[in-house]
Amino acid sequence: MPELPEVEAARRAIEENCLGKKIKKAIIADDSKVIEGVSASDFQSSLLGKTIVSAHRKGKNLWLHLGSPPFPSFQFGMAGAIYIKGVAVTKYKRSAVKDKDEWPSKYSKFFVELDDGLELSFTDKRRFARVRLLKDPTSVPPISELGPDALFEPMTVEEFTESLSKKKIAIKALLLDQSFISGIGNWIADEVLYQARIHPLQISSSLSKENCATLHKCIKEVIRYAVEVDADCSHFPHDWLFHFRWGKKSGKIKGKKIDFINAGGRTSAYVPELQKLSGTQATKTAGKPRKRASKKKGGEDEDNDEDGETREEKEISKTAKSKRGGSPRGRGKKPPMKRKSEESDDDSSEAGEDDEDPEEKAGKVKSKTNTSKKQAKISKQGVSNQIVRSQRRKQLSS
Repeated sequence: MPELPEVEAARRAIEENCLGKKIKKAIIADDSKVIEGVSASDFQSSLLGKTIVSAHRKGKNLWLHLGSPPFPSFQFGMAGAIYIKGVAVTKYKRSAVKDKDEWPSKYSKFFVELDDGLELSFTDKRRFARVRLLKDPTSVPPISELGPDALFEPMTVEEFTESLSKKKIAIKALLLDQSFISGIGNWIADEVLYQARIHPLQISSSLSKENCATLHKCIKEVIRYAVEVDADCSHFPHDWLFHFRWGKKSGKIKGKKIDFINAGGRTSAYVPELQKLSGTQATKTAGKPRKRASKKKGGEDEDNDEDGETREEKEISKTAKSKRGGSPRGRGKKPPMKRKSEESDDDSSEAGEDDEDPEEKAGKVKSKTNTSKKQAKISKQGVSNQIVRSQRRKQLSS
C-alpha cells in the first residue's frame, strides 16, 4: 500500500499546483464504503467555491485545508492515489491507473476542477481507502491516534532507544504500528531492517544501543531519500532490498538468498545470512530440532499476507494461541480465519496487508472447493469399483 514517501509525493504535487485556486466543480462517488459519514451531494456542495489553502500529511494520511471547514481527508488504504491532470505524480506501484483509461477514472472517488481548469482526482481501485469530510481532521481518528510522523516529527536517537527498550514485541511489528511511528509500512520496514542487519522477529527490547542507533539512522536515511526522489522507485539505489522483495519468489541480493516469513501479520522479506536472531532468541532457535518446511507452489506476484507461520516464527513468537483438538482422520486442518483491518500493511492494512484482489481470492477459494469435491467423488468411485471387483472374484471362485 502507499506509504509515507508516496503520500508525501502527492501532498507536494498538490502544494505545487493547486494552492490558491478555487474549486468550481466537484464530483464525489456514490460509494459509502469509501466516502465515509457524508452523502456525495453534501460533500460536493461543501467544496464548491472554496479555495485550497494548503495540503497536509501525517503518516499515510493527507488532508486539504480549504478557506473554511469542513476539510476533505484521505486515508489511502491499499491502493489510494492522487492524480492531477497533466502533472506527473508518483503512485504506489500497484495503485496506478493506466494513462489510456478514461478521465476522470472509473475508480475516481473524489474529483475537483479548479478555476484555472486544473483537475485533481483521488482514485481507489481496491476500495480500502477512506475519504472523509471533517471539521478538524487532526482531532479525530485515524489521525488523532497516530504516533510521531517519521519525516516531520522524527524521534531523537535517545528517545528511539529508550522507547524500544520498553517494547516486548518483534521489531517488525512495532515499526508497522502507526501509533508508535506513523508512515512506515511493509516495504520501508523490510528495507530499514535489512540495511540495519536486524531480524524482523527480534524482540525490540533486546536490541543493543548500537542496533537501535543503526536502525534509527536507516529509518531516517531511507525515508528522506525516498521522499527526495518523489517516491520514484526507479531512482532508489540498486542495492536496496526494495528491488528484490516483491512476489515472495526466491531470489538473491548481492549473492545472498532472500527469504520470506510472516512478521507483524505481514509477509516480510529478509536475508537470513545477514539478519540473524541474537541473544536468547538465537539460543532457543538453535536448540530446537529442524522441521522440514512444507512445499508450496510458486508464489504469486503480490505483496500479501496469505502465508502460514514459518517454523522460525512459531518458535519465537510469544503470541498466545488456543489449543485445538485433533482433527478427524482424513480431514485437513482448517486454518484460522484472519481479520483484516483497513490500513494496518501493509500496506494497511494495514492489518497484514493483503494485496490480492478480494474477488480473485474468492475465485481461488471456490476453485479449491470444487477441486476437493471432485477428488472426494473420484475417491468414492474408486472404493465402489474395488468392492464390485471383489464380489465378482468371489462369485467366480465359488
